[in-house]
Amino acid sequence: MSVAPRPSILSIDPYVGGESKIPGVNRIIKLSSNEGAFGPPPAAIEAITRAAREAHRYPDGNATALREALGARFGLDPARIITGNGSDELISLLCLAYGGEGTEFIMSAYGFMMYDISGRAIGSRVLKVAEKPGPDGGTVADIDAMLAAAGPRTRIVFLTNPNNPTGALLPNAEVARLRAGLRDDILLVLDSAYAEYVTEPGYDPGDKLVNAAGNTIMLRTFSKVFGLGGMRVGWGYAPADIIDVLNRVRGPFNVASASMAAAVGALSEPGWVEKSVAHNAEWRGKLAAALRAAGGDVWPSHTNFLLADFGSTEAARAVDAKLKSRGLIVRGMAGYGLPQALRFTVGAADECQLLIEALGAPPPGTSHG
Repeated sequence: MSVAPRPSILSIDPYVGGESKIPGVNRIIKLSSNEGAFGPPPAAIEAITRAAREAHRYPDGNATALREALGARFGLDPARIITGNGSDELISLLCLAYGGEGTEFIMSAYGFMMYDISGRAIGSRVLKVAEKPGPDGGTVADIDAMLAAAGPRTRIVFLTNPNNPTGALLPNAEVARLRAGLRDDILLVLDSAYAEYVTEPGYDPGDKLVNAAGNTIMLRTFSKVFGLGGMRVGWGYAPADIIDVLNRVRGPFNVASASMAAAVGALSEPGWVEKSVAHNAEWRGKLAAALRAAGGDVWPSHTNFLLADFGSTEAARAVDAKLKSRGLIVRGMAGYGLPQALRFTVGAADECQLLIEALGAPPPGTSHG
């Protein structure tokens, strides 16, 4: 007889990342995981190479150089910054530290899947609150509904802004209203993985609210605009007492030396973010037009991806199959409860152009005779 796990573990559907291979196809263009369009910054690649020479040494468990670099870049107190093996690890640590049997977490219906997985893993009940129609299409988190869902057992509210996988952005005032409407003993987690892509004037990724409100943590990542998804570096900014709690439960060497060096290097790359954001804005618009022409209802996006609703599961599968036949991998959304939709990463210019051409091409085997 095998050892039985905690019952809530067996209720979890394992996270499935974006596909990366197509059987029988040699040249793959992967637009399924929202990775940076330009790959790693040159300074990050150089830093990884240098760090390899010290691979026999344990990393700095305090991530001192990285926290100081983040503090200098974003004007934050390094003592209130924590780093993790991707922001996924920080989500898990928050759940471990503040959840458990008899507690509840709240997230929006189309929020990042790892909130649900990490919450269930430690025995918390995770409530997914229905979203409401967005002002310009798509959906957005319903703040009033999330506040109404909060009860005596609520310990954490997760909010992704801008949201993955929908691309929606909530105004600062709505995020502040959520914080103000929650009890003081409820932690608000603002996941701002796509913050660098936002061009909306005055957008606050969370640090201002952290400073003003307390009981709030902002999560960020190097996996998107900084092109370091494979190095797994995330970070958080929070009040000192929350940082203290997380440091008590994290592993002593939770971020590898090469990963920290790469992140510091990426922060130092001149003009990297500006170049990436300009490219993203240009090609996101071009892709949106092509997706609409192909029959997709494109949801508003403030990220490096687009969500397109094709009206039915069958239609989405047909588009997906057509793209796969040309070596293009995008992300199916059935796991998020949107089987009629596909998510498209804004890749490099040549990748975007090939996607646009493929969207406009007839399905495989169509005769023009």
